[in-house]
Amino acid sequence: MRFSINIPNFGDFADARTVAMAAQAAEEAGWDALFIWDHVVLDKKERRGQPFGDPWMLLTAAALATSRLKLGTLVTPVARRRPEQLARQVATLDALSGGRVIFGAGLGGPIEDEFGSFGEPTDPVLLAERLDEGLDLLQRYWSGNPVEHDGKHYRVRDVTLLPAATQRPRPPVWIAGFWPHRRPIRRAARWDGVVPLFSNGHGNPPPLDELRDLLTYLKEHRKDPRPNHFEVVVGGLTPGDPAKARDLIAPYAEAGATWWDERQLFTTDALHRLAPVMRRINQGPPTL
Repeated sequence: MRFSINIPNFGDFADARTVAMAAQAAEEAGWDALFIWDHVVLDKKERRGQPFGDPWMLLTAAALATSRLKLGTLVTPVARRRPEQLARQVATLDALSGGRVIFGAGLGGPIEDEFGSFGEPTDPVLLAERLDEGLDLLQRYWSGNPVEHDGKHYRVRDVTLLPAATQRPRPPVWIAGFWPHRRPIRRAARWDGVVPLFSNGHGNPPPLDELRDLLTYLKEHRKDPRPNHFEVVVGGLTPGDPAKARDLIAPYAEAGATWWDERQLFTTDALHRLAPVMRRINQGPPTL
């Protein structure tokens, strides 16, 4: 199992210099990755007045401050972005970081705030179609090969985006979705990893029985059953005591999780404050 730090792109972490400092500390403390949220306003009522940073600028700062740490978004709503622009952002970061990017994607939300606020469609079926079509375009753009596309939502005529992504054939793509919704898990089965979300909320370790049910369903839909070709990402807030943290995480590793994503509770200000996040970073990742 590998271990990542998860931070939002708002509050204290809207500042690229702060994110660079956190990333450098995470690398020095032995963490394997840093993941950043990709929101514009999130919940307008709750977050009004808070600054938000662009995740790709924040990750660029993190890449320049580190040499080993994996970097990515958890998660980017592909339907809210132009695939060609997103492809360039990811490929540029992949080159800058020496091939350390992991691309997390999902439907995004809350839909009314994140899409409706800007006059974008809010039909989740349409957004899911854009997500699937956009993901297909992204991997074709990252290849560096010519792209012709005539889809339901996107048209492309004689385009070759260079340079290609540094990682071959492309950066890993992890798909997020709420369990027990089946469609996002079937989508994840076609890519490189799954980041399941559960009803008990961000920062709370997922119910173990629900994770096992998800993994059983996922296995039924994976065309490539080799476990080393697919990542299962779960997370939450671990205790500061190493033995208690190990006891918490071990059952998830035994169930089939390959990453533990360290997350602050969504319901507290520690989520977007530097001090509590840095305390956890400097303690280092759990050990199994």
